Amino acid sequence: MYYILLAFCYGFSLLPLWLLYFISDGLCFLVYNVIGYRRKVVIGNLKQAFPEKTDREIRVLAKKYYRNLTDMMVETIKLLTMSKRSLRKRFICDLSIFQKLYDEGRSCQLHLGHNFNWEWANMICSQGVQFPFLVVFMPITNKAVNRMFLHFREKLGTKLIPANDMRNGMAPWIGKQYLLALVADQNPGNPRRCYWYPFLNKMTAFYKGPEMSARRYNIPVVFGNIRKLKRGYYEATLTLAFEYPLNEPEGAITEAFVKYLENNIREQPEVWVWSHRRWKHEYKLEYDDPAYEGNN
Repeated sequence: MYYILLAFCYGFSLLPLWLLYFISDGLCFLVYNVIGYRRKVVIGNLKQAFPEKTDREIRVLAKKYYRNLTDMMVETIKLLTMSKRSLRKRFICDLSIFQKLYDEGRSCQLHLGHNFNWEWANMICSQGVQFPFLVVFMPITNKAVNRMFLHFREKLGTKLIPANDMRNGMAPWIGKQYLLALVADQNPGNPRRCYWYPFLNKMTAFYKGPEMSARRYNIPVVFGNIRKLKRGYYEATLTLAFEYPLNEPEGAITEAFVKYLENNIREQPEVWVWSHRRWKHEYKLEYDDPAYEGNN
């Protein structure tokens, strides 16, 4: 099954981007209007985040989101045959902050949100930095699809660390220089062992892990944001947010990232993933109690 899927995607990727975007338009209509893939989730999340918008404005924003979603699908497949030159032309990012940290002999953490197109960003970083480029990922249940995505992401040397086994995945890199990319807006599995902050008009849980590891090893933290300039063109900005995390009080790094991410989402909401069930957990007052067992 894997080889059939890979062969199909390879042939598909040979098509020019203008034709792939034409196909994406058809997929968008199918996914939104016919299948209705997670449409209630998307609409509900958008209403939660933007209560000031009318129903019509929410529907317009939802359609823009689905168009970006299907664009990412075809853009990701295009990576199989896309040249490095073409990718650099379409995805702009100044990586000099990583070179500076590498020259200083330090490792680095990159904190990102689910903004399109992170698969192109993965390729740009893996090609453009001297660090070993490590990416934490959540394995996909379907084995054939998961294997194909591993192929996409490891094509140019990215080292993948499974989110459900980070301790073993990171063990070979302890004491070495590396750049670790973390999509830091994932929904935690355990709402008792996380930080809670206001995010898009709702108290929201965020993993403690990214901040804890940065503070434990005093690893500089860079915040990254991806903007869509126009169809097929992106620009990523990188900000050295915390050069010495040990100097910061607990929770400060995560809180700063939450505010940073929300500001970026509000500026260009259609490029963030609204179809995931981000608010599965409801906030409880006891989570703020230092004596609460889940905080220990």
